[in-house]
Amino acid sequence: MKKKFYLFIAFVFIISIPFQGEDQIKKAEKKIRQSDISEIKEEVAKTNWEAVRIKKFPISVQCWTFRKFTFFETLKKVKELGLNHLQPYPGQPLSHDMPDVKFDHNLSDVLINRVKSTLKDHGISLVSYGVVGFENNEESMRKVFDFARKMEIRTIVTEPEFDDYSLIEQMVKEYNINIAIHNHPEPSKYARPETVLDHVKGLDTRIGSCADTGHWMRAGLKPVEALRLLKGRILDVHLKDRNKFGTEGAYDVPFGKGMANIKDILAELTLQNFYGYLAVEYENPDEVDNPSPLVKKSIEYIKSITYYEGYEEILKRTHGRYSKHGWNHYGPGYFELDEKTGILKGQGGMGLFWYSVKKYQNFVMELDYKCADKATNSGIFIRVPDMPKNDDYIYHSFEIQINDVGKGIHKTAAVYDAEAPSSDAFKEPGEWNHFKITFKDKNIQVELNGTQVIDWDAEPRGKVRDFAEEGYIGLQNHDSQSPVYFRNIFVKELK
Repeated sequence: MKKKFYLFIAFVFIISIPFQGEDQIKKAEKKIRQSDISEIKEEVAKTNWEAVRIKKFPISVQCWTFRKFTFFETLKKVKELGLNHLQPYPGQPLSHDMPDVKFDHNLSDVLINRVKSTLKDHGISLVSYGVVGFENNEESMRKVFDFARKMEIRTIVTEPEFDDYSLIEQMVKEYNINIAIHNHPEPSKYARPETVLDHVKGLDTRIGSCADTGHWMRAGLKPVEALRLLKGRILDVHLKDRNKFGTEGAYDVPFGKGMANIKDILAELTLQNFYGYLAVEYENPDEVDNPSPLVKKSIEYIKSITYYEGYEEILKRTHGRYSKHGWNHYGPGYFELDEKTGILKGQGGMGLFWYSVKKYQNFVMELDYKCADKATNSGIFIRVPDMPKNDDYIYHSFEIQINDVGKGIHKTAAVYDAEAPSSDAFKEPGEWNHFKITFKDKNIQVELNGTQVIDWDAEPRGKVRDFAEEGYIGLQNHDSQSPVYFRNIFVKELK
């Protein structure tokens, strides 16, 4: 009897080992996660936000802001704000002439066509839809995805009650429509960013986060820290500012007037190369009758802190992917493009990668570049008069030089063979540099990393025999041994 008893005890001990191991693994994972969060907080605290040149993000409005009005009334109000993008939610009354009909994925095809026609009349597009719920079965999901496809909506915002995302991932791949997990405050299980990350990591990158900054503040979380934790997984943003953290006595305020730190939020999104929409949203019941003034103030604030306001990014991206569309290459070599990051890498040489969409007369051009090593040699050509067919363009346009080991008129930031920079302002190889090149009438100004090094009234000099009043912009690739890298290429035309 004792022998059987001891055998039983041994059996219980043995089978308990895996369960204890699983417990330990789960605790270790939790510990690692908390460690990651601590590291994120330290990273954020060390970030130099002031050095970030905030990009221009497309702005939309979450229809919940205008929940007191019908969907069709909201279109008019959004248009009056000068916006062209909208994020509807399920349940908003469609119109006064159909008081019982709600805007949602149950609309008939007849009403969908009416909605699309009205959107077209207002020049407004729908960019996402939610927060919408569905069950973990194909029929329920497909209904929402079919609706999104018909309405040409790119992102569905949801908070799944289930944990198995395999069917969601299947639908995302089939429809090529994003799923963004929203973070309502507790008791929603997605209140904290690490929970969202745990659910989406390892899945298709079109499954990510709809980052609601206001709800994070309700939970006492700093939005920039939550955004950093979700880096690479943010597909949509519900942008809010609030007078304080928590819920008691807290409410939404115009951007820049609260404690969310909207400027740092946009700087973080810039650092992450976020490509989605900023959905302005207000939830205050006191302003529900007339939220437009608050939205207007917030849009004005976004514009005031956007460094690239008024610029055009000429290496364009669509749905998060960069392309060389609009660019041509003359001569030997080529530029490799990382479609995800938008980084160009010069290969072979020596050729010219030029933007063929238009000629520029007076303009400001800004871009980042990086040298592989001291021997890197490249340049930026401005006002190339005609489509390059041979090397003759080098005698009729100016080149802003990149060559750290050059001398005088052949050194980095020089107007090549014509005007030397007043000082050396370039960084060590491997670090990103920032050029700001202004060409207005005959005057060329060059800033390198914030230091003005050229202010010159152009004239034919050196190899340049003459120059045009307008022309193309081009980037030079030189060789594969010491390649140059470019990114963030922006142009603003001047009158």
